[in-house]
Amino acid sequence: MQRRILFVILSLVVTIGTVFMPTMDSSEVQAASEYANLEKSINSIMSDSRMKAINSSVTVRKASTGEIVYQSDADKKITPASTLKLLTSAAALDTLGEEYRFTTEVLTDGTISKGVLNGNLYVRGQGDPTLLKADLDQFAVQLKKQGITKITGNLVGDDYWFDNVRLSPSIDKTDETHYYAAQITGLTLSPNKDYDAGTVIVEAAPTKKGYKAKVKLTPETGILKVVNRTNTVSKGSKNTLSIKRQSGTNNIIISGNVPVGSSGKKEWVTVSNPTAYTLDVFKKSLASKGIKFNPSSVVKRGLSPSEGQVLATKKSMPLKDLMKPFMKLSNNTHAEILAKTMGRQKYGEGSWNAGLRVMREFADSFGLDSSAWRFEDASGMSHSNKVTSAQMTELLFLVRSAPWYASFVQGLPVAGANERFVGGTLRNRLTSPLVKGKVIAKTGSLNRVNSLAGYAETKDGETLIFSILTQDQKTSTIPLIDKIATVIATSVH
Repeated sequence: MQRRILFVILSLVVTIGTVFMPTMDSSEVQAASEYANLEKSINSIMSDSRMKAINSSVTVRKASTGEIVYQSDADKKITPASTLKLLTSAAALDTLGEEYRFTTEVLTDGTISKGVLNGNLYVRGQGDPTLLKADLDQFAVQLKKQGITKITGNLVGDDYWFDNVRLSPSIDKTDETHYYAAQITGLTLSPNKDYDAGTVIVEAAPTKKGYKAKVKLTPETGILKVVNRTNTVSKGSKNTLSIKRQSGTNNIIISGNVPVGSSGKKEWVTVSNPTAYTLDVFKKSLASKGIKFNPSSVVKRGLSPSEGQVLATKKSMPLKDLMKPFMKLSNNTHAEILAKTMGRQKYGEGSWNAGLRVMREFADSFGLDSSAWRFEDASGMSHSNKVTSAQMTELLFLVRSAPWYASFVQGLPVAGANERFVGGTLRNRLTSPLVKGKVIAKTGSLNRVNSLAGYAETKDGETLIFSILTQDQKTSTIPLIDKIATVIATSVH
């Protein structure tokens, strides 16, 4: 059933330092003709030879009414890159709710007697991207408090909350090593509070000249095999270090020269099989607390018993708080986990097919035209994803009337704000005093694709909604996109 979103005037008082947060404009409705200077300025940028040589779609709307005040090929379908996450986050907040939390449980099918757990130990996941080694350490502490010092059975990872497809269609072999293309499983682990789930931080540092670099993994795990082909060279020499995971394996190949006195190199590297990675780190946590397994015990994947005894539980931060690491840092893994979670929640199937179906149905019910949106993932990684700037700005208009709008908007990067979890992917852009803090928007970037979509506060305090989508460029269009955003933020009508 179509759900019609009625415009209501919202007044949100959200303070992040001195950062601008858009609210509904209650001023009198102004005619679009009064934006002639805005139109002239943007048209000047659009006539730049670099813009004329590519495909683009630009729309600007009034936040108060949704009225379009500027458009250039507004209905042309362009690859949105990570601005697709605007739809993903809105659908997730609407479908799952702001207070949704991921749950991870440790349970057993056995009994505890005289310090011995006679049975298997299971870890059952729901895809929590915020699970850390510290949480696994806490699980071990809780088991120790229950008197457990020995486990006779196996350590079993239950990741069946999601299906077995770990990579979205757009990921190829060259992507697989990189943090932005982590495998999606129901049981995964993040190395730090950036929450790049399914990755390990690999650091290579210089030692003595002629010796190999020193390698450190965070967290420590035996699931990865480090192949060290490095050489420490003289101070001032070129750093040629490379850190990559070999496709289809858990072999980390580290090669190249590292100069004495340099900082070396640090990379977030994906693991093949995040479930096995999580279990390996957890087993180390148990061992550190004096909890041992029988020599015959194995670590494996399997279903946990529905009636098992729950020994420890961890709930993630609520979804409204996850919006910051997700959207500020444009976390692809979070997007894909949320898609599968939506599918699981609504259709009992933690798959991309089910999750993307939920997103399409959300678009239709929300008042969008889902036929103008094409996507095969939830993160925006695929070049096959397409949308129009008219639809992107329509989404940004409609969300302002949603009860979860405050959670949605506080996740967006703020132009020129230095703090990573405020400025996010816009912290080093639009830093001029004229626009700093005046633009909050989602960035997007792929090979030959750049985009920006969000809100801008004009000189006279009006909020405008904009979407700038570009593709097929030979060089980055970010400078031109930022020029358009600056025109919008400094406009007067």
